[in-house]
Amino acid sequence: MLLIPAIDLKDGRCVRLRQGRMDDATIFSDYPVEMAGRWVDEGARRLHLVDLNGAFAGEPMNGDAIRAITAAYPGLPVQVGGGIRYEKTIEAYLKAGVTYCIIGTQAVKAPEFVTRACRSFPGHVMVGLDARDGQVAIKGWAESTAHQVIDLAQRFENDGVTAIIYTDIGRDGMMTGPNIEATRALATAIRIPVIASGGITTLDDIRTLAEAADSGITGAITGRAIYEGTLDFAEGQRLADQIDPSGAAYG
Repeated sequence: MLLIPAIDLKDGRCVRLRQGRMDDATIFSDYPVEMAGRWVDEGARRLHLVDLNGAFAGEPMNGDAIRAITAAYPGLPVQVGGGIRYEKTIEAYLKAGVTYCIIGTQAVKAPEFVTRACRSFPGHVMVGLDARDGQVAIKGWAESTAHQVIDLAQRFENDGVTAIIYTDIGRDGMMTGPNIEATRALATAIRIPVIASGGITTLDDIRTLAEAADSGITGAITGRAIYEGTLDFAEGQRLADQIDPSGAAYG
């Protein structure tokens, strides 16, 4: 299982939010490239970048910081989400060195966009499904919907997305541990990989997720825990590799 450090970008800075609230942000660095370098030095095999301003604006707002990171680490797989509403945005990101584009709000509001994107950019499209009590939320988690996570994931699986990133909003940034049951249920219900996100705090959380890798959980995104020091990133990745050797080469 791959441990993926998150770099959330707000106004060009690296921050972390609590439960997706833009008014509850902690600034961890003014220098995104340096922060990326920190995780690369600790053994990161992929980065998860989120344009928080873009998620609310509906268009990329931190593109300069993202391009700076991909330019500094051209061989490193990078997945980006936040404000991706058009195919031209995906095309621009891929040309800038991004490996995977994550469609969130637009996947729920206009699912046919995912279908078109998968046809135009096969192997480069992921869908991010963020849920509160099993119901999907959109627009930077500010708006709840009536859609169920598993139902949407199965539809997007048929469209050809590379993976589903599943975030439990109630756990995100709260340091309370991931929602293992919901994540495993989703991974079991579909055939494509599931990347877990939200609440990953300790080595025990990594151990539990890695032990569930056979259900289809191939990655885990972690943010606040590695910034605040409750989880040592390098140690966490070593543990995941020991438990799930098949994921050691996953990037």
